[in-house]
Amino acid sequence: MNIFLQIHSSLFYLRRPLLAFLGALALLPAAGLACSICGCSLSSDWADQSFSDTAGWLATLRFEYIDQNNLRTGAHSVATGLLTLPNADEIQLSTISRNTTLDLDYSSGHGWGWSLSVPFANRSHSSIVDGDTAASTSQASGVGDVRVNARYELMSPGHTRGVTFQLGLKLPTGRFDQNFASGPQAGTPLDRGLQLGTGTTDLLASVTGFMRPGPYWGWFAQAQLTQPLDSRDSFRPSSSLGVNLGVRRLTSGWLTPQLQVNARWEGREAGVNSDAANSGGTFVYLSPGVTADLGAWASAFAFVQVPVYQRINGLQLEPRWLISTGVRFRF
Repeated sequence: MNIFLQIHSSLFYLRRPLLAFLGALALLPAAGLACSICGCSLSSDWADQSFSDTAGWLATLRFEYIDQNNLRTGAHSVATGLLTLPNADEIQLSTISRNTTLDLDYSSGHGWGWSLSVPFANRSHSSIVDGDTAASTSQASGVGDVRVNARYELMSPGHTRGVTFQLGLKLPTGRFDQNFASGPQAGTPLDRGLQLGTGTTDLLASVTGFMRPGPYWGWFAQAQLTQPLDSRDSFRPSSSLGVNLGVRRLTSGWLTPQLQVNARWEGREAGVNSDAANSGGTFVYLSPGVTADLGAWASAFAFVQVPVYQRINGLQLEPRWLISTGVRFRF
């Protein structure tokens, strides 16, 4: 019993950044063929989360801008202008995603809680398909894949440490039947990884710990697994494993600076309609950010993610930076 209480006490403080982190995960876009998942999961609301000890609702409206314009292979960039046309490989030119997500979270005040995340994506894409000499383009807007999660949190009596366990599903609510709109490929199906949804149900599982070792500093650590449970129309998206670390400086003011390191490993896509050769890799991002207290019931946040390490399978487009900003309301 004493050992259990020590574990309970030492782990439970990590819940706040954990849940914040999980809510942010739901907002990020799905993987694209030759254009991997943009960015890594990110805890944007660490500074003001209070799920376990405060019953009630939390609503977050988030906007993310992701400009994928850096063609890479292995650990290096590729000079698109030096590639010959027509080419045996599809040459991705640009993918711009503007994602707006609504998160709703409910806490019972006794450790249990659940969350719902509904993303709305606006995505433009251009590429030169293998065998072509001109670009084909697409433009899509609509609801992406919705995520639902349940969690259980443990917290130490002094709220100085804790742990959160979360289990959920990504649902196949986003469209996956979009065609190219212009260019030589107009009217033909767009790569499955560039669709608004994957068409599959995925398992989401994570564990997060946090600690406040002193009056001015706090940190968190998280591991998260995303595992497709099925395939759809000869396509199975990548499995992924993410590890995230974060530290924040606690002040008496209304601004709280934070710094995170977000690492992710992705497997390859599978199926006849996948692009296994040009999917998956290892990614590490450095993510500075700040949260702002707007009063007793509201807060705002802004983060920038910068890639510091990327090792890509095949040819894939990656962003040079990402931005995430939003507001949160408690009621």
